[in-house]
Amino acid sequence: MAYVKPEDVVESMLQAGAKKAGLPIRDMLIRGMLAGAFLGYATTMAATAATQTGLDIVGAVLFPVGFVIIILLGLELATSNFALLPIGVKDGRISVARLAYNWIWVLLGNLLGCLFYAVLYYLVTTKMGHIDPATIPAAQKIVAIAEHKTIEYAPYGFDGTISAFISGILCNWMVTLGTVMALTATTTIGKIAAMWLPIMAFFSLGYEHAIVNMFVIPAGMMLGADITISDWWLLNEIPVLLGNILGGMIFTGFALYLTARKKPVQDVISPSS
Repeated sequence: MAYVKPEDVVESMLQAGAKKAGLPIRDMLIRGMLAGAFLGYATTMAATAATQTGLDIVGAVLFPVGFVIIILLGLELATSNFALLPIGVKDGRISVARLAYNWIWVLLGNLLGCLFYAVLYYLVTTKMGHIDPATIPAAQKIVAIAEHKTIEYAPYGFDGTISAFISGILCNWMVTLGTVMALTATTTIGKIAAMWLPIMAFFSLGYEHAIVNMFVIPAGMMLGADITISDWWLLNEIPVLLGNILGGMIFTGFALYLTARKKPVQDVISPSS
């Protein structure tokens, strides 16, 4: 059968989390860097499509390409791991130390991959700095997105920080759901269709994804955005990352684990009792 039942999906989540927790540093870094770069590809493709068509929704429809590549190749995306590893700790399959080990190294890999692609994107878009980014529509789209995600929160002070945090929760609820939806099908086309929907939803709504922001904000800065490094981390990256952790861990990971995991035999109540 092409469809996988929810209790089997949760078991697959637990197995995937345990496997990820056991990866060596080399694999976490390489897979994390590739994942970060592919999200950068997807973001620039979405920005280019939006500027070419004048419709942001076109970019949102195309953006899941990057996520599909990451999941099908078994790469490491920290935001996905925020849902998969905590339930492994709860189930006794992963230690807290291994969870922290994975999150730290994968986040570093994601950041390095995003920055690497951002530099390459800047160099090729501006022809090694010879073309003014202000004359390139796609580049200005990146700048506008980067400023929207940072300095536009600043006038609201702490309320802006909380808004970024909540946006991070809403984002990773959908992103981690995309990871889980890929486990509901056994065919490649089924996995692609299932994971495409929640990823398109988060991107079209403009919610905050910490790893995407590790690309789009530095890229915007390189292309002329009026953003400082402290703006990047204090106005966006830190609150968004915390929101992504909470959204993925609670609203996808634990929510599904608590309601759909396979119950031990002793926990099953017989109809006659």
